[in-house]
This record gives sequence, C-alpha cells and structure tokens, in this order.
Amino acid sequence: MEKKVSIKHAVSLHVRAAKALHSISPRFFPILTLYCVAAAVLPYVTVFFSAQLLKELALLRRASALRNWAIAGVLSTGLAAVLKAVLYQHKETLLDDLYGRKEILFARKMFSLDFADVDRQETHDLRAQISQNENWSSWGLMRVPHACEYGLKSMVGILSGAALTASLFTSPVPESAGWLTALNHPVFILILGAAMVIVSILAGKFHTKAISYWSQASEEATLGNRLFSFFGFLGKDKHRGADMRIYSQHNLVAAYWGKNLTFGATGTIGKLAMGPMGIYSALGTGIVVLISGFVYAFTCLKAWAGAFDVGSVTQYVGAAAAMANSIFELTSLFGILKTNSGYLDTTFRFLDIPNAMYQGSLTTEKRSDRQYEVEFRDVSFKYPGSETWALKNVSMKFQVGKRLAIVGENGSGKTTFIKLLCRLYDPQEGQILLNGIDIRKYNYRDYMDIFSVVFQDFQLISQPLGANVAGSQTYDEAKVRKALVDAGFGDRLQTMPQGLDTQLYKDFTENGVEVSGGEAQKIAIARALYKDAPFIILDEPTAALDPIAEAEIYEKFNNISGDKTAIYISHRLSSCKFCDEIAVFHHGRIVQQGTHEALLADSTGKYYALWHAQAQYYTKPTA
Repeated sequence: MEKKVSIKHAVSLHVRAAKALHSISPRFFPILTLYCVAAAVLPYVTVFFSAQLLKELALLRRASALRNWAIAGVLSTGLAAVLKAVLYQHKETLLDDLYGRKEILFARKMFSLDFADVDRQETHDLRAQISQNENWSSWGLMRVPHACEYGLKSMVGILSGAALTASLFTSPVPESAGWLTALNHPVFILILGAAMVIVSILAGKFHTKAISYWSQASEEATLGNRLFSFFGFLGKDKHRGADMRIYSQHNLVAAYWGKNLTFGATGTIGKLAMGPMGIYSALGTGIVVLISGFVYAFTCLKAWAGAFDVGSVTQYVGAAAAMANSIFELTSLFGILKTNSGYLDTTFRFLDIPNAMYQGSLTTEKRSDRQYEVEFRDVSFKYPGSETWALKNVSMKFQVGKRLAIVGENGSGKTTFIKLLCRLYDPQEGQILLNGIDIRKYNYRDYMDIFSVVFQDFQLISQPLGANVAGSQTYDEAKVRKALVDAGFGDRLQTMPQGLDTQLYKDFTENGVEVSGGEAQKIAIARALYKDAPFIILDEPTAALDPIAEAEIYEKFNNISGDKTAIYISHRLSSCKFCDEIAVFHHGRIVQQGTHEALLADSTGKYYALWHAQAQYYTKPTA
C-alpha cells in the first residue's frame, strides 16, 4: 500500500466507491450534501451579520437598522443552526445504517461468485483483509463518506469565504494613503495569492506524509487487530468454555493480552503518532495558520489606509479564519484519498473477481417422468493450486430411479465427485453429460434445480423452522410438514412451541430452540425432500452418528425418496448395502462397481477389504 498513487486514480476509486454505497443507501449522500452545505455556510452567516452590526454601530448608528440586522442575524443563524443539527442527526443515523448495509455489497458478490472461487482460500483471505482494514482504522469503503464530507464542506467553505472576502481585494486604498496605495497594485495581490497557494500545497504535503504512516503500519495493525478480535473475546465463546477451564487456557490467552501492544501508546502506531506522524500533522496544521496571518495583515493594512470600515475588518478576518480551516481540510483530503486508495484497491480486487464459469443457455427439460440420464465420461479434476488429481479418468452412468452408493476411504474423491456432478466445479478433462448433452451448455440455475443435496457439513440458518426447510419466508405449509414427517422429525415438530414458526437457535431471540445434531440432520433431509428434485444426494450428513444409527437413517430415507434417483455417499459400507449399485472410490478412481453381494464375493477387491475392516463396528452380536 506504499506505492505512489496519482490523485486521478485516487479520485476515480472514491467516486466508484461512492456510487456503490449510493446504490445500497440512496438517501445518504443527498442528506450528507445538504448537511455539508449547512455546516460550511453557518460560520459565514455569523460573520456576515456580525460585520453588518459593527458597521452600523461604527458609522450611522440607526436604531431601526440595528434592530433589523439583529433580528435577521438571530433568525438566520438560528435557522441555519437548527437545520444543521437536524441534518446532522439524519446524516449520522444513515451513516450508522450504511456501516452495516455496506455488507450487502460483499454478500451479493459472494452469492454471485462461481463456487470454485467461493471455495478458494484466497477469496476468503482477501475478504478477511478488507474486514481487518476496516476494523482497525475504518480504511476502505467507510472512509469514503468521511472523505466526501471533508471535500464538500471544504469546497463550500472556500466558496463562501471567497464570496465574503472578494471585496477585500476590490476595495481600493484612497490616494491620500501615500505608500499604502501599493496595496491596490495587482502584483501585490498576485504575490499574496501565490503565497496562499504555496502554503496550501505545503500543508497538504505535510498532512499527506502524516497520513501515509497508517499504510506503513497496516500489516502489523491488521495482525494485531486479528489477535485482539480472537483473544479479546475468547472468554465469552460458550463453545470453548469447557476447554478453557479444564486446560487453564486463560493463561495462554493472557500472554496475548500482555504482548499485543499494537494499538498501545508504546506500540508501533503509538510511537508513530507521538513521533513523525504527529510532527508532520502539526506542521500541516500550523502552516495553514499562515494563510490567516497573510489575510489579517493585508486586511489591517487596507483598513488603516481607509479602504473600508471596522465592520468590514470583522467580516474579512472572520471569513479568512473560516476559509483557512476549509483550505486545510481540502489539503488534508488529498492525503486521505491517496492513502485510502490502497485499501479501496483491495476492496475492488475482491468485488471485481470475474465469473469464469460458462453459464450456458439451454433450459433443463422439466420431465414429469424424471427420466434424466447423467454420464461421467473419462472425467479428471484437480483443485486449483494442487498438482494432485482428486479424480482421474472417472467414467460411469447413473441408472434413473435407482439407488447408487459411493463408498471409499476419506480422501478417495467421493465429495469431489458430487461437486462435479452438481457443477460446483468444472472438470479439467472429460465431460459430464445430462441426457447426452454437456452440462456446461445448460443454464446454470436450471441445472442446479434438478439436485437436492444434504452435505456432510450442512448448515441451518437461525430463522424459523419452516423457512429453513423451504429456503424462503413464504412456503407451502402442508408440503413443509410432510417433508419433516417423512424425514423423521414429526414427533419433535409436535413439541415445537410455535410449530413451523419456531425460531431455530438463540442468535436473535431468547425464545429460539436449540436442536440436537440428529434433529438438525432430519431438518436438512426435510429441506432436500421439500425441493423435490429428481436427483437427491446424501453426502455423509450422518457421519457423526454411529454406524447402526446411520444405516437406520439411510434405510428410512430409501423408503421416502420414491422415484427419485438417490445417491448415498459414505465411507461406512453398512449404510449402503441396500443400494442397487455401489461404486468404490480409491485414490480418485472408481476401482469397483456392482451390487453389495457381487462386490463382497470378490475377496481380492477393495470393497471386500473395507467391509471386513469395518464389520466389527456395525455387526450386531447374536443373542
């Protein structure tokens, strides 16, 4: 993030970021703009009316004029202050809302990504980096609203200040002032203007240098924040409570509490803040005061020469002070934009991850007879970044309406096979065909709709039971109930306090119901049944159960899957012996295929060896 960044690139990044934020919160930037105008103009309103009162007091002293100016000043200043306060509350409320709402951008991206990229560790690392940048110093997207506020307020302030100080340069010094008439010469005004520009540029450079230290500390700060985020809140994690106490892990955690000084006064950032960062920031702030000094000197000299009255002096000096602050904010903004552009580059690197998977255009025929034929034809696949083939030269056909078991040891390629079947990945070699057509030619969403899968690491959402099963807030209640009963959840459903509206888990409500692992598995199976897809797949969702309990669930599921093509994946052979056909995977290849009896009859085969190695765990002893 220390690379040199052009202001053009920095501005374009922030404009793009503002557009992205505006798309999810259309009210924020209009309210922010109105607030910035009100906040920037208010000091000049006060200065203007104060000057008019002083003019009247110093010259004509008309009671009616004083009264009118006082009333106008109080009303104008009061209304502007009230407007600013109201807009501030609106702005802050919308800003807080935007802080959470911005996650929509990342959620949409994750949902739209190819699964291959979602599954990639680099994607998750990049997303974590964006979060860490934001958490430790609010760099990235949420720095954009503050940058916009800085820019808008400073530009409106400079324009307002210029409007109130314009007559400072146009009011001539009378000829009777002698040598002070030199103040009327354009060269003198140009010199003053050049000095103000040079000071502004120097102030901007100093402040940019101060801000740049944040980037230099970003790597250490990110690590420190990650350590704090993990160890700082470890004590409230109920899932770790037992281990923490049994093994006195608080001693390990305490070591990080004492050593993680990243954000302490003696840490890197603290030393920078009290050292070069503080020095450059002070220089940037201090040098801007010179602008006010130049204007003060110029104003006093012209007033002494008789160019204008004391009321105008108040106006010019007050406006100059406010304008100097606006100039400082504008020069500070350049440093913020340049520093933040590095963090926005990271953000957009994530948001710009391309979808490389071909989506296809053919519609998947909706067949009432469910006559879908799937064929793997010499398929090979290896995961991105790996040199090892997860599957190699796999060929097989699915028999429609049959029960297929895929068995093998852990790491033999079973789950990879299912990921390819569901087109979560595309193979590097070979083809997967649906009714004789390469599945890549089908519309991706249409193709996914023919599969219901219960994965080993299935997840339920902390939402109502019915919504979990249907995957939607609106659903067919009768169909959801039938799916739950068929999945073996009927008795438990009767005890749910609010039936299908019962909230699962306690993340969002104290009345949520915690379900056991076995109950969660039944809900996941009911979800697969509710989708009513022609292919239904169980990818070891019961791996945590004992072999006999797993076999009972699989046999029950066999009875309710009807005319669907059912695929069972397990490394436990007992669970799948009722299937019409069994495919045995070993080191990414299909080494055997056939019925349970035929495979068991081959004493030299892999299935025979696996069966007898596992038999002791699932063979029921005779009475």
